[in-house]
Amino acid sequence: MDVAQIFTEFDTLKTDRQRKYYLSQGAQEPVLGVPTGAMKPIAKQVKNNQAIAEELYATGNFDAMYLAGMIANTKIMTKDDFRRWLKSANFWMISDFIIAVSLSETPYAQELADEWIAGSGDYEMSAGWSCYEWLVGRLKDEAFDQTKLAGMLTRIEQTYLTMPDRTQQSMRRFIVALAISYIPLHDAALQTAAVVDSQVATLPKNQQPGTTLVHDIQHRLSMSRVGLKRKYVRC
Repeated sequence: MDVAQIFTEFDTLKTDRQRKYYLSQGAQEPVLGVPTGAMKPIAKQVKNNQAIAEELYATGNFDAMYLAGMIANTKIMTKDDFRRWLKSANFWMISDFIIAVSLSETPYAQELADEWIAGSGDYEMSAGWSCYEWLVGRLKDEAFDQTKLAGMLTRIEQTYLTMPDRTQQSMRRFIVALAISYIPLHDAALQTAAVVDSQVATLPKNQQPGTTLVHDIQHRLSMSRVGLKRKYVRC
């Protein structure tokens, strides 16, 4: 299956409802509206085909860029490849899911995520925090420097309200990931969640999330357990 055939298949899978949803979430045109679940059969046919992934990503079409991440061969992608992809990302579903998730499969994931967290662009910082969310949720606790992760929690407490929206969202997901999947900092993550909740409570109601972080963590733990790890994070 080549790129032209993939777009032909997209035309049979797209829905106006899905397209409107992507646009309402911030996707930038061109957008076809192919449900991500409907892309999985295509991904299975062309999985790990980096040449097709690059061609799809270069189209600038949201649906194609999303599929590119699903089929990317992360074993051969370089740090510069990921930097290039992030530079073209114009939607959080690309930066936080496709790029961050794919990066989490590489041996240099933490190094590049640290670089992005120290950056200044919203999608850049968001992708960095998101990558750690996926890493913490999959890798053994021993793969991380506990002091470093604790410092990241402190950083969130000190900077959360100064961060742009998508970065805030990724910070929140990082806190939740630590509380659920990283046993050594479970209590510390809960404390940071409470701190962020208290900061958010000072904002106007229309700027506050629908639920508190502490409640979100407690709800998730009621259906799971501390220390839960996922075997796979990419579709």
